[in-house]
Amino acid sequence: MTSSTETTLAGPPGEPGQIADSGTAAPAELAGRSPGQLMWQRFKRDRTGVISAYVVGFFFLVGIFAPVISKLYGKDPYTLYGTNEPGLLNDFGYPIAPNGGMSSRFWFGIEPNLGRDVFMQLVYGIRTSLSIAVAVTLAVTATAIVMGVTAGYVGGKTDYFIGRVTDLLMALPAQLFFVAVMPVVTAVFVSPVDETPTYLRVVALISVQWFLGWMGLARLLRGQVLSLREREFIEAARVTGASSWRIVRRELLPNLVTPILVQSTLMLPAFVTAEAGLSFLGVGLIEPTPDWGRMFARGAEVYQNDLTYMFFPGIAMVVFIVAFNLLGDSVRDAFDPKAAR
Repeated sequence: MTSSTETTLAGPPGEPGQIADSGTAAPAELAGRSPGQLMWQRFKRDRTGVISAYVVGFFFLVGIFAPVISKLYGKDPYTLYGTNEPGLLNDFGYPIAPNGGMSSRFWFGIEPNLGRDVFMQLVYGIRTSLSIAVAVTLAVTATAIVMGVTAGYVGGKTDYFIGRVTDLLMALPAQLFFVAVMPVVTAVFVSPVDETPTYLRVVALISVQWFLGWMGLARLLRGQVLSLREREFIEAARVTGASSWRIVRRELLPNLVTPILVQSTLMLPAFVTAEAGLSFLGVGLIEPTPDWGRMFARGAEVYQNDLTYMFFPGIAMVVFIVAFNLLGDSVRDAFDPKAAR
């Protein structure tokens, strides 16, 4: 005679118990997680990435709410406070008050020669530089997706033609090209005797940086697509009669999110420094538009007598670039935890 080896697992009140072998543990409830949820969990555990995200978010909030900050602060980046009010600048155009004129009224001091508020110049400079960099990044990413996916998926002569255009553009010296072409682009639309409108300079900055900015990401995406198009799920989609557009949209692009997001995160700070560099060299934005590069150019002129003016935009630029690069590394590690830092 054999004895029973089954036990009853207690269930909720009012429901019959569950029968299970006494030697077998009840299975634990498993909750599935999507790749996005796993990426988010890994990112939240990266303290450096989280802190960098907060820093980057702070800079974007400052840029977005610059008019609100100006209203609360009670000043704007255009008024010549030092020129309009006696006692702020000396006979040589430098702030009379110590530390660049910093006070409870002018938090970061005033600008030499013109006497504009440095704090508002910096706030609106962040807004200008980030706006241009975001526009360039979006344009570059969209172009790279179109060119890279087309070359990798279509192949043949199309791939060859796009590849040769990419090689040609990558051979051009980017910084020298920017400096040489920017005046030409603006001169095409404006007479040499007229002042170039600010909007036209912004469009030219975006266009020139976009023209030589999409090739690296496009080449990366081409390689990814060449690998993916031979996979079984792509072949299965072809067998079912799916169109090329549907295969690209539903099968390829979701698998390209990781390189697109990571590379875009790393490109944006590069475009910020490129825009600032062009303005510093005098071929980008000019007076009176607030801009990081223009502030560096003015700081280079007055640093021997007023080092404080260069301090705040310099620190802000370094903090933003470092934080954004660290954020890009953290995003890459969150998507691909096997990749080495």
